[in-house]
Amino acid sequence: MLDINFDLLLNGLIGVFTINNILAALLGSFAGSLIGVLPGLGPVAGIAIVLPITYGLSPTTGLIMMAAIYYGAMYGGSTTAILLNLPGEEASVVTCIDGFELTKKGRAGAALTIVAVGSFVGG
Repeated sequence: MLDINFDLLLNGLIGVFTINNILAALLGSFAGSLIGVLPGLGPVAGIAIVLPITYGLSPTTGLIMMAAIYYGAMYGGSTTAILLNLPGEEASVVTCIDGFELTKKGRAGAALTIVAVGSFVGG
């Protein structure tokens, strides 16, 4: 039983780590970060905007791209929260409290680094 499950897991990982899926993840996270920086456009709006593009992709690649857009937009919203005190979405409201205070003290780079590392580990 364990060998069967391990084979299925290995087969899934081989399918995910193809060049098309990795490029979709990179493109999606970059587009999501750009969408998240714009106030008013959050992760759900970003996925809705890019949804027609994913119809031409394979199901796995489309889901990977939409997940990357979601996580990229969640991270991108923290950039405006830290630098401008404008939360991109509701998840960045708390980031405004401490992040903008660090920006006023000249420590915006440290706040952005903390958010980037936390987003990477959490994602």
